[in-house]
Amino acid sequence: MPEKHLFEYAVIRLMPRVEREEFINVGVIMYCAEERFLQTAYALNRDRLLAFYEVIDIKEVEARLLLFQRICRGGKEAGPIGQLPIAARFRWLTASCSTVIQTSAVHPGLCKDAQQTLEHLLKQLVL
Repeated sequence: MPEKHLFEYAVIRLMPRVEREEFINVGVIMYCAEERFLQTAYALNRDRLLAFYEVIDIKEVEARLLLFQRICRGGKEAGPIGQLPIAARFRWLTASCSTVIQTSAVHPGLCKDAQQTLEHLLKQLVL
C-alpha cells in the first residue's frame, strides 16, 4: 500500500472589493514536502465571475493566477520569490494580504498522490 504524505493547501480566493470581504473561490494551492510538490490549479467561469462582480477584469485575474503558477514552478522567470526554497514560496504565496487575490487559512491533510489530491481539491472547493 502506498505511503501517505503530509500536505498543506489553501483555497485561492478572488476578492474584487476587499473592503466588502466578499469572495469567490477560484483555485487551490498545494504543497507536499515529501513529494517536492508545489502547484496551483484554478478555474475561471466567466459567467459566474461576472455575476459576482460585473466590472471584473478577467484577464487581470488570470494574469495574477498565472503568476502564482510561475512562483510555484520557481526559477529566475518567477523573480526573487521564485528563487526561494519550495517551502518558503508556499509560505509567501499563502501569507495574509489585502489584495484582489487572497488565500484561505492553510489546512493540512494526508495524500498518496499530490497531483490527484490537488485535482480533487479543485473539484471539491472550486468547481
